[in-house]
Amino acid sequence: MSAASRYKMISFLIWLPTGLYLAPLVLLMLSRGLDLATVAAVGLGYSLTVTLLELPTGGLADVIGRRTVLVVSAVASLTGLLLLGLAESIGLLVASAVLRGIARALQSGPAEAWFVDATHAAEGPDADLSKGLSGGSAAASAALGIGTLAGGALPLLPGASLALPVLIAAVVEVARLVFTVYGLPEAARPRTTLAGVLRGVPATIRTGLRLSVGHQAIARLLVVVAASGVALATIELITPAWMATLTGKPGTAGIAYAIVASLGFATSSMGSALSTRVSEALGTPARAVATSVLIAAGSLAILAASARLTGLAGLIVAGLSYCLLFTALGIGGPAGATILHGHVTAGERATVISVQSLALQLAGAVAAVSFGWLSGTAGPWVAFGAAAGLVALSALALIQRSPQPVLEKAEF
Repeated sequence: MSAASRYKMISFLIWLPTGLYLAPLVLLMLSRGLDLATVAAVGLGYSLTVTLLELPTGGLADVIGRRTVLVVSAVASLTGLLLLGLAESIGLLVASAVLRGIARALQSGPAEAWFVDATHAAEGPDADLSKGLSGGSAAASAALGIGTLAGGALPLLPGASLALPVLIAAVVEVARLVFTVYGLPEAARPRTTLAGVLRGVPATIRTGLRLSVGHQAIARLLVVVAASGVALATIELITPAWMATLTGKPGTAGIAYAIVASLGFATSSMGSALSTRVSEALGTPARAVATSVLIAAGSLAILAASARLTGLAGLIVAGLSYCLLFTALGIGGPAGATILHGHVTAGERATVISVQSLALQLAGAVAAVSFGWLSGTAGPWVAFGAAAGLVALSALALIQRSPQPVLEKAEF
């Protein structure tokens, strides 16, 4: 099995459990006796855990190895999902959120870093990474789409409970653990002590941060990644509430949004699969990234222009815009990763990926608060329009300002 095929498989196995438990998550905790405010607090525990550990875990993967970190991630996720599926008390549900947050932080960069390292080892430092990165991204999106549909449908089976998709997700984590151990070969690293790890991780984090901010090409990509976080947070926060307004029935809106979200993951997978072809058609990955940013901004602008539609017309436009946005992000992700890996070495690769993941999450958190308030006070069309303008402005980061190309060897 090639490194690209292994990367597709591990990407699918990493994200399938998340898709499975996303749909029933809130309802499951409500059924355990938690109120909505407590459910939100548990979710905050998950988010804070991911944010606090994003950089340290990326540095850890650069110091002790990708496979070791992925193994720990699978174990943490497995334990967290078992607690979520079986526990009744608030304390255990919080522990589940923390464990799932640890798993999420641990898995954000090592799999992609493993693929790049393995490909470079097999084919040399100039190996073409674009197809493999596109395939992994497409597999992750497909896993989320399949998982979301299955997670919503499984509790509807006769005799099934809301915990069923969560427990199936735990079984998938066992498969992920086995595949990680036996399916991701990695060159042996020098033995290191705990003191060596404690010294090495902070040093690696400092190097990764310095490179992410100080290197012109990577810093520009960081701006685009943050803009993607804004787009995702805005559409995922406002669209469900808007659909409730369009349908007039919260229950119907929930089903409609689940279908739209699954279609979004599917189109993201399609965009990822097309990323290499788009880059080749436009001449460079940088042009593909710039195009994806502008399409994403355009999809938000369409939502802003149509946010006063009602009924079926509003639902159709919302669904099409949602799919257009996710297609654009699917195209831009692998193209941006191709550029990124041309500028980093194995020693800081996972850390820099974690820096980008952190930028996406923080930008999304700020956007959720600010545009959520804006939507509530001025209307969703204002929030969508403001987000569209901000995302479009991020494309300026990709404009060539000097005679020498910055993002890659080929100019725009």
